[in-house]
Amino acid sequence: MILQNNTILITGGSSGLGLEMAKQFIRNGNRVIVCSRTPEKLQQACEIAPEIITYTCDISIEEERKKLSQWIAENHPGINILINNAAIVNRTHFAEDRNSYEKSVNEIDTNLQAPIHLSKLFLPLLSANPEAKIINITTGLIYVPRTDYPFYNATKAALHSFTQVLRSQLKNKSIEVIEVLFPVVDTPWHEGNAPKIAITAEKAVNEMVKGLIAGKDEIKVGKVKLLYYLSRFAPKFAFRKINSLK
Repeated sequence: MILQNNTILITGGSSGLGLEMAKQFIRNGNRVIVCSRTPEKLQQACEIAPEIITYTCDISIEEERKKLSQWIAENHPGINILINNAAIVNRTHFAEDRNSYEKSVNEIDTNLQAPIHLSKLFLPLLSANPEAKIINITTGLIYVPRTDYPFYNATKAALHSFTQVLRSQLKNKSIEVIEVLFPVVDTPWHEGNAPKIAITAEKAVNEMVKGLIAGKDEIKVGKVKLLYYLSRFAPKFAFRKINSLK
Protein backbone atom coordinates (compact mmCIF):
# COMPACT_ATOMS: atom_id res chain seq x y z
CA MET A 1 0.00 0.00 0.00
CA ILE A 2 1.18 3.51 -0.79
CA LEU A 3 0.67 5.36 2.48
CA GLN A 4 0.58 8.89 1.10
CA ASN A 5 -1.88 11.14 -0.76
CA ASN A 6 -4.90 8.99 -0.02
CA THR A 7 -8.36 10.19 0.93
CA ILE A 8 -9.54 7.94 3.76
CA LEU A 9 -12.90 7.60 5.49
CA ILE A 10 -12.82 5.99 8.95
CA THR A 11 -16.11 5.13 10.62
CA GLY A 12 -16.03 5.41 14.40
CA GLY A 13 -12.93 7.56 14.12
CA SER A 14 -13.53 9.99 16.98
CA SER A 15 -11.72 7.97 19.67
CA GLY A 16 -9.76 4.81 20.38
CA LEU A 17 -8.36 2.84 17.45
CA GLY A 18 -10.15 4.95 14.85
CA LEU A 19 -8.65 8.18 16.15
CA GLU A 20 -5.20 6.62 16.38
CA MET A 21 -5.53 5.48 12.76
CA ALA A 22 -6.52 9.00 11.75
CA LYS A 23 -3.53 10.52 13.53
CA GLN A 24 -1.04 8.13 11.95
CA PHE A 25 -2.53 8.41 8.46
CA ILE A 26 -2.49 12.22 8.66
CA ARG A 27 1.12 12.11 9.84
CA ASN A 28 1.94 10.16 6.68
CA GLY A 29 0.41 12.78 4.38
CA ASN A 30 -3.15 11.58 3.86
CA ARG A 31 -6.51 13.37 3.96
CA VAL A 32 -8.65 11.72 6.65
CA ILE A 33 -12.39 11.98 7.22
CA VAL A 34 -13.90 10.48 10.36
CA CYS A 35 -17.53 9.99 11.22
CA SER A 36 -19.19 9.42 14.57
CA ARG A 37 -22.68 9.77 15.97
CA THR A 38 -21.43 12.02 18.79
CA PRO A 39 -20.60 15.63 17.83
CA GLU A 40 -18.82 16.22 21.15
CA LYS A 41 -16.39 13.36 20.47
CA LEU A 42 -15.75 14.68 16.98
CA GLN A 43 -14.93 18.08 18.44
CA GLN A 44 -12.51 16.47 20.89
CA ALA A 45 -10.89 14.59 18.00
CA CYS A 46 -10.39 17.88 16.14
CA GLU A 47 -8.67 19.32 19.19
CA ILE A 48 -6.23 16.39 19.17
CA ALA A 49 -5.71 16.37 15.39
CA PRO A 50 -6.93 19.64 13.79
CA GLU A 51 -6.40 18.29 10.26
CA ILE A 52 -9.19 15.74 10.68
CA ILE A 53 -12.34 16.29 8.62
CA THR A 54 -15.47 15.30 10.55
CA TYR A 55 -19.03 14.28 9.76
CA THR A 56 -21.75 13.43 12.25
CA CYS A 57 -23.48 10.19 11.35
CA ASP A 58 -25.08 7.23 13.12
CA ILE A 59 -24.07 4.41 10.81
CA SER A 60 -26.59 2.04 12.37
CA ILE A 61 -29.31 3.96 10.51
CA GLU A 62 -29.66 3.18 6.79
CA GLU A 63 -30.74 6.68 5.76
CA GLU A 64 -27.78 8.25 7.54
CA ARG A 65 -25.41 5.90 5.72
CA LYS A 66 -26.90 7.06 2.42
CA LYS A 67 -26.48 10.71 3.44
CA LEU A 68 -22.86 10.04 4.39
CA SER A 69 -22.07 8.52 0.99
CA GLN A 70 -23.78 11.42 -0.79
CA TRP A 71 -21.85 13.98 1.28
CA ILE A 72 -18.56 12.22 0.52
CA ALA A 73 -19.38 12.06 -3.19
CA GLU A 74 -20.11 15.79 -3.27
CA ASN A 75 -17.27 16.99 -1.04
CA HIS A 76 -14.53 14.35 -1.27
CA PRO A 77 -14.99 12.46 -4.56
CA GLY A 78 -11.34 11.42 -4.52
CA ILE A 79 -11.95 8.97 -1.67
CA ASN A 80 -10.01 5.79 -2.29
CA ILE A 81 -10.00 4.06 1.11
CA LEU A 82 -12.97 3.07 3.26
CA ILE A 83 -12.16 1.78 6.75
CA ASN A 84 -15.15 0.09 8.40
CA ASN A 85 -14.04 0.49 12.00
CA ALA A 86 -17.10 1.55 14.02
CA ALA A 87 -18.50 -1.08 16.37
CA ILE A 88 -20.45 -1.34 19.59
CA VAL A 89 -20.63 -4.08 22.22
CA ASN A 90 -23.19 -5.15 24.80
CA ARG A 91 -21.79 -7.04 27.76
CA THR A 92 -24.81 -9.06 28.73
CA HIS A 93 -26.28 -12.44 29.61
CA PHE A 94 -28.55 -13.45 26.76
CA ALA A 95 -31.07 -15.45 28.81
CA GLU A 96 -31.21 -13.15 31.82
CA ASP A 97 -31.33 -9.76 30.04
CA ARG A 98 -34.94 -9.01 29.08
CA ASN A 99 -33.68 -6.60 26.37
CA SER A 100 -31.05 -8.91 24.89
CA TYR A 101 -32.82 -9.26 21.54
CA GLU A 102 -33.13 -5.49 21.09
CA LYS A 103 -29.45 -5.11 21.94
CA SER A 104 -28.55 -7.75 19.36
CA VAL A 105 -30.42 -5.84 16.65
CA ASN A 106 -28.47 -2.66 17.43
CA GLU A 107 -25.15 -4.50 17.35
CA ILE A 108 -25.95 -6.28 14.11
CA ASP A 109 -27.02 -3.00 12.48
CA THR A 110 -23.81 -1.24 13.58
CA ASN A 111 -21.20 -3.97 13.37
CA LEU A 112 -22.37 -5.93 10.35
CA GLN A 113 -25.14 -4.31 8.30
CA ALA A 114 -23.39 -0.92 8.29
CA PRO A 115 -20.04 -2.10 6.85
CA ILE A 116 -21.82 -4.25 4.27
CA HIS A 117 -24.06 -1.37 3.19
CA LEU A 118 -21.25 1.22 3.22
CA SER A 119 -19.09 -1.08 1.11
CA LYS A 120 -21.90 -1.26 -1.44
CA LEU A 121 -22.57 2.48 -1.36
CA PHE A 122 -18.92 3.39 -1.86
CA LEU A 123 -18.08 0.85 -4.57
CA PRO A 124 -18.72 3.31 -7.45
CA LEU A 125 -16.57 6.04 -5.88
CA LEU A 126 -13.77 3.69 -4.93
CA SER A 127 -13.77 2.11 -8.39
CA ALA A 128 -13.16 5.52 -9.94
CA ASN A 129 -10.02 6.23 -7.91
CA PRO A 130 -6.53 4.67 -7.86
CA GLU A 131 -5.19 2.49 -5.04
CA ALA A 132 -8.73 1.83 -3.83
CA LYS A 133 -9.26 -0.27 -0.70
CA ILE A 134 -11.97 -1.46 1.64
CA ILE A 135 -10.48 -2.21 5.05
CA ASN A 136 -12.69 -4.07 7.51
CA ILE A 137 -11.72 -4.09 11.18
CA THR A 138 -12.40 -7.29 13.10
CA THR A 139 -10.88 -9.08 16.08
CA GLY A 140 -9.17 -12.24 17.27
CA LEU A 141 -12.51 -13.10 18.88
CA ILE A 142 -13.70 -14.35 15.50
CA TYR A 143 -11.66 -17.46 16.35
CA VAL A 144 -12.49 -17.77 20.05
CA PRO A 145 -15.50 -15.91 21.48
CA ARG A 146 -15.74 -14.23 24.87
CA THR A 147 -18.88 -15.29 26.72
CA ASP A 148 -19.71 -11.80 27.95
CA TYR A 149 -19.96 -10.51 24.34
CA PRO A 150 -22.76 -12.71 22.92
CA PHE A 151 -23.40 -10.56 19.84
CA TYR A 152 -20.08 -8.81 19.24
CA ASN A 153 -18.26 -12.11 18.59
CA ALA A 154 -20.96 -13.17 16.14
CA THR A 155 -21.08 -9.90 14.21
CA LYS A 156 -17.31 -9.79 13.79
CA ALA A 157 -17.18 -13.45 12.73
CA ALA A 158 -19.83 -12.68 10.12
CA LEU A 159 -17.88 -9.62 8.93
CA HIS A 160 -14.76 -11.80 8.63
CA SER A 161 -16.68 -14.23 6.42
CA PHE A 162 -18.14 -11.42 4.30
CA THR A 163 -14.68 -9.88 3.89
CA GLN A 164 -13.23 -13.14 2.58
CA VAL A 165 -16.03 -13.48 0.04
CA LEU A 166 -15.85 -9.84 -1.04
CA ARG A 167 -12.08 -10.14 -1.54
CA SER A 168 -12.60 -13.15 -3.79
CA GLN A 169 -15.40 -11.51 -5.77
CA LEU A 170 -13.38 -8.33 -6.35
CA LYS A 171 -10.08 -10.04 -7.10
CA ASN A 172 -10.22 -8.97 -10.74
CA LYS A 173 -11.39 -5.45 -9.94
CA SER A 174 -9.42 -2.38 -8.93
CA ILE A 175 -10.43 -2.52 -5.26
CA GLU A 176 -8.37 -4.39 -2.66
CA VAL A 177 -10.22 -5.86 0.31
CA ILE A 178 -8.24 -6.02 3.53
CA GLU A 179 -9.05 -7.28 7.01
CA VAL A 180 -7.30 -6.15 10.17
CA LEU A 181 -7.79 -8.39 13.20
CA PHE A 182 -6.98 -6.61 16.45
CA PRO A 183 -6.21 -8.17 19.84
CA VAL A 184 -7.28 -6.59 23.13
CA VAL A 185 -6.41 -2.89 22.89
CA ASP A 186 -6.52 -0.37 25.72
CA THR A 187 -9.13 2.09 24.42
CA PRO A 188 -12.26 3.81 25.81
CA TRP A 189 -14.17 0.81 24.40
CA HIS A 190 -13.26 -1.04 27.63
CA GLU A 191 -14.55 1.79 29.83
CA GLY A 192 -11.38 1.81 31.92
CA ASN A 193 -11.37 -1.95 32.52
CA ALA A 194 -9.10 -3.26 29.78
CA PRO A 195 -7.51 -6.66 30.52
CA LYS A 196 -3.89 -6.60 31.64
CA ILE A 197 -2.74 -8.06 28.32
CA ALA A 198 -4.17 -5.13 26.36
CA ILE A 199 -1.73 -3.29 24.10
CA THR A 200 -1.80 0.42 23.37
CA ALA A 201 -3.74 1.82 20.43
CA GLU A 202 -0.51 3.31 19.11
CA LYS A 203 1.23 -0.07 19.06
CA ALA A 204 -1.80 -1.77 17.49
CA VAL A 205 -2.10 0.76 14.67
CA ASN A 206 1.68 0.73 14.12
CA GLU A 207 1.41 -3.00 13.37
CA MET A 208 -1.61 -2.39 11.16
CA VAL A 209 0.29 0.22 9.14
CA LYS A 210 3.28 -2.10 8.73
CA GLY A 211 0.97 -4.81 7.39
CA LEU A 212 -0.66 -2.38 4.96
CA ILE A 213 2.70 -1.19 3.65
CA ALA A 214 3.77 -4.84 3.24
CA GLY A 215 0.70 -5.47 1.08
CA LYS A 216 -0.98 -8.03 3.35
CA ASP A 217 -4.69 -8.61 2.81
CA GLU A 218 -5.22 -10.14 6.27
CA ILE A 219 -3.31 -8.49 9.10
CA LYS A 220 -3.29 -10.32 12.45
CA VAL A 221 -2.10 -7.79 15.03
CA GLY A 222 -0.33 -8.71 18.27
CA LYS A 223 -1.27 -12.09 19.68
CA VAL A 224 -4.12 -12.72 17.25
CA LYS A 225 -1.91 -15.08 15.26
CA LEU A 226 -1.27 -17.12 18.44
CA LEU A 227 -4.98 -17.18 19.21
CA TYR A 228 -5.67 -18.41 15.68
CA TYR A 229 -3.31 -21.37 16.10
CA LEU A 230 -4.63 -22.16 19.57
CA SER A 231 -8.17 -22.19 18.22
CA ARG A 232 -7.13 -24.69 15.54
CA PHE A 233 -5.09 -27.08 17.67
CA ALA A 234 -6.44 -26.62 21.22
CA PRO A 235 -9.91 -25.05 20.92
CA LYS A 236 -11.13 -25.91 24.43
CA PHE A 237 -7.96 -24.55 26.00
CA ALA A 238 -8.21 -21.40 23.89
CA PHE A 239 -11.84 -20.89 24.95
CA ARG A 240 -10.97 -21.25 28.65
CA LYS A 241 -7.97 -18.97 28.28
CA ILE A 242 -9.75 -16.12 26.49
CA ASN A 243 -12.60 -16.23 29.01
CA SER A 244 -10.30 -16.18 32.03
CA LEU A 245 -8.76 -12.83 31.12
CA LYS A 246 -9.27 -10.10 33.71
